Amino acid sequence: MFCREKLKERVLHRADLICDISDRQLLELIEEELQQMSEEGYLPLKYKYELLKEVYNSLRRLDILQDLLDDTSITEIMINGYQNVFVEIAGKLRRCHKKFSSEEKLYQVIQQIVAGANRIVNETNPIVDARLPDGSRVNVMLPPVSLNGAAMTIRKFAGEPMTMEWLREKGAFTHFTEQFLEILVKARYNIFISGGTGSGKTTLLNGMSNCIPKDERIITIEDSAELKLNGIENLVRLEMRNANIAGENQITIAQLIKAALRSRPDRIIVGEVRGEEALSMLNAMNTGHDGSISTGHSNGPEDMLRRLETMVLMGVEMPVSAIRGQIASAIDIIIHLGRVRDGSRKLMEIDEVLGICDGQVKLAKLFTFDQQKGLCFAEPLYNTKKLREYGQYEAYKELLSQQNQGGKHP
Repeated sequence: MFCREKLKERVLHRADLICDISDRQLLELIEEELQQMSEEGYLPLKYKYELLKEVYNSLRRLDILQDLLDDTSITEIMINGYQNVFVEIAGKLRRCHKKFSSEEKLYQVIQQIVAGANRIVNETNPIVDARLPDGSRVNVMLPPVSLNGAAMTIRKFAGEPMTMEWLREKGAFTHFTEQFLEILVKARYNIFISGGTGSGKTTLLNGMSNCIPKDERIITIEDSAELKLNGIENLVRLEMRNANIAGENQITIAQLIKAALRSRPDRIIVGEVRGEEALSMLNAMNTGHDGSISTGHSNGPEDMLRRLETMVLMGVEMPVSAIRGQIASAIDIIIHLGRVRDGSRKLMEIDEVLGICDGQVKLAKLFTFDQQKGLCFAEPLYNTKKLREYGQYEAYKELLSQQNQGGKHP
């Protein structure tokens, strides 16, 4: 730490004498100062390289975060004050040996990230969501709401589009389930993906979206753009905008959904519904935009239904019976994701929405998760109208025949 700060101080002193120093010039300057320090006292070659990288990252990039962002094995970075850094690798949290040199340096990096996303964070606006140029999601919380100093979470964005095959290889589900989900997407079932934080909702949404036929017009709507659809030319990507520092000019998810409906989409994909935009999403699914997909936070399919009711009531006063009717007619399938004991993400349940029974939205469990056996097939689809309408019925029958030959554990 002492060597790094000493090197940084010497470089900054010389850099102040040069106007508009380029990255290349800065690297050469660091190398020169490193050489000088080596002559004053022995520095191992490996240590010299690490010092070079650390000082350069500190001055021109994102300090200690840069190595973590460049490490492809890390999927999430959590910072709880300048001395406490945690990372997620293969679904498991680990403490990182790296730490910021000071609270001020952490604040500097936060401001660099937030400014790059055209956002503002300070004591009067201490919570902000942003994204890095590569699409990684960032959440920042500052004092006074964060009691232990600045906190930041970065959920890294995969460079390559997530495919169903990739998810299957990661163990999220089996080949049988993959084929079933692809059929649902091609048959334009309206699908809602539920799960807790970090359960893989956006990842599955991305994978399923890449099963959409390439000749359709798709509009994606997100609070922070993450989806990466591959090969769809007629694609419109929309992103909400937070209010400015004066509390004005906000553009909400609900506004974007209404705008999308006027743009002749074949399908609308909403990254996540959290509030009153739920009604707009249900209306989109109910007005001829079959095959639309969205996600939401919940502990299970039944809980997702209750949360959707609450979200609708956040924006408009409606009888609960009318809300349930909207949900039952809009959503065909609910897919629930979760984490198992080893920390890995799994598809836990697939339910079909059958309609209203005794005033409640009735669900049928098509797949359920068993800790020993994994995801188990329970029942076939009840409503096969869309399978026939969109030419997927024969593929579904063939899939069922394979399942019947192999038992109930696809």
